[in-house]
Amino acid sequence: MPTILLVAGVALVAGVAHSAAPGQEPGPSGEAGALPRSAQFLFDLFLLFLCAKIAGEICLRFRQPAVVGEILVGMIIGPHLLHWVSSVQTPGGGRELTPFLESFAELCVVFLLFIVGMEVEPADLLRVGGLAAAVALAGMVLPFGFGAGLMHLLHRPLGECLFVGAALTATSVGITARVLQDMGQLGTRVARVILGAAVLDDIGGMLVLAVVSGAAVGAVSGSEILVLISTAVGALGIAFFLARSAVHRFRPRLYAVTRTSNERVLFSLAIAVCFGFAALAEVIQLAAIIGAFFAGIIFAELREAPELRRSMQPIYELLVPIFFVTMGAKVNLPLLLGWGVLKIGLIMTLLAIIGKVVGCGLAAYRMKLRDALAVGVGMAPRGEVGIVIALIGLNKHVIPDSVYAQVILMSVVTTFFAPSLLRVLLAAPAEKPPAPEPAEESPPGDHGEPTP
Repeated sequence: MPTILLVAGVALVAGVAHSAAPGQEPGPSGEAGALPRSAQFLFDLFLLFLCAKIAGEICLRFRQPAVVGEILVGMIIGPHLLHWVSSVQTPGGGRELTPFLESFAELCVVFLLFIVGMEVEPADLLRVGGLAAAVALAGMVLPFGFGAGLMHLLHRPLGECLFVGAALTATSVGITARVLQDMGQLGTRVARVILGAAVLDDIGGMLVLAVVSGAAVGAVSGSEILVLISTAVGALGIAFFLARSAVHRFRPRLYAVTRTSNERVLFSLAIAVCFGFAALAEVIQLAAIIGAFFAGIIFAELREAPELRRSMQPIYELLVPIFFVTMGAKVNLPLLLGWGVLKIGLIMTLLAIIGKVVGCGLAAYRMKLRDALAVGVGMAPRGEVGIVIALIGLNKHVIPDSVYAQVILMSVVTTFFAPSLLRVLLAAPAEKPPAPEPAEESPPGDHGEPTP
């Protein structure tokens, strides 16, 4: 703990020193009142990474997901509160992160969804059965209807309704899996249903995102959206199956002709496919993260997949915390704390929880009531997936800052809510001690040895 406080002190001093010129865009080298551009970029990354690690460690000590601390500290050090990170002024008079930080965050989220995709083994999806599929479907339809319906009642545009609905469909498989692992419950039927449904939710969420992204680029009628999405998803699907076949067929040949180790060859190949699919998704008017996600699935079923995941872990530890701090920094905290915005955010959060608990719980009706409720609660955390969907809506100027802040609030609260309640539901109920059996009386004249 003293080490954490020392590092926190360093970050605090650095941030205060930087805030002497708050909210300034990095200027050229030698410009008065500003650091050289390269130094400013490096300082921003230093501050984002350091604050992410400190906040994440603090949350872990309180048995909360690190992502919560990373988002919260981003809200504090961002351009809307302490102005510790570089920002530029928007035409409307507000402030937003610099283009460099925005681009870096996009790179981070591409790797995040690529690594998430590597956890999705197609063979496992075939084994989860109809129960997990029903849970996943109910956990998408009901929350989507709640989110889109709420925005419709508030007379918001169609694109805004669709993006909020899509954000509410998400499930963070990583957060729930961590709780189940900590409790030693990964082998239980409840855990298999939750994780199987969450993985299907991820795939369904990407498809929903593809639909709402199509609506955001101007296709507003049903036929236009259908044509756009069919073309885009068809192109991505063809590329997926071709790339999957090529990776399986030519991987041994790459191993044979290269002079480096097989692990390095596979790592390089995975990075190249990730970038290629992300770029392809953007070209066909889907989000880059959709391409990255399906690129990850290509490598998930290889026999070398565990080693590849381990080799990706350092990249994950570097980029993903910076991404979540950046997402927090984009939240206009003073705007969110206004009662009008906060009220809608709390209603959205309540609907998000009810949608998953009721929808997934009812779909798991064949299980015990306690287990069905645990399935619904386990599907409730939105975490990174809901945040990513909201980010795309914000970057496409489909949702305003206020709705983005509300979705972030929903994601953080559901991430807080689910792990604690899940631990209670999955804890083994205390068993009543058996009633003592009455001692048998010895028959008269029986003086044998007592039973041991």
